[in-house]
Amino acid sequence: LAASATPIFATATLDPCSEAALPDEITKVNNLMREFDDYSRLASSTPQEQLVQVIPSLQEVRRRAESQEVPQCLADVKRLQLAHMNTVIETLIVFMGNAQAEGVNPGIAQARDLHMKYDIEIARLLGVTLVPQPTAAPVTPVPTQP
Repeated sequence: LAASATPIFATATLDPCSEAALPDEITKVNNLMREFDDYSRLASSTPQEQLVQVIPSLQEVRRRAESQEVPQCLADVKRLQLAHMNTVIETLIVFMGNAQAEGVNPGIAQARDLHMKYDIEIARLLGVTLVPQPTAAPVTPVPTQP
């Protein structure tokens, strides 16, 4: 009797930081950022006293981002993502407790800066040039003369 041998095939695991795999790995991280951004936009148009209904959703997305495992090449992306998420949540909590701009405006500016750094890091990893989105200049109402 001859023993039957089952061939063993070695399967190569694709390096998650390779040029071929990196876009998919970035998409996994960025999907959570997009979800967080959607809730952030919702929060920005939510009355102050109702933010308590939106903040838990932001916290839930942040918790999923915290527990998401990423390859080493995305460590800076994840660090920037979590810093942005924490800043947005903390700023909204400050705003809920106190509508004064001194606690809110710096948080908004910091969150925007962190999101931009996140976007720049993703663009760098993908080898693309980030084109800044035009921002509308604030419109100051001009009183009309009678």
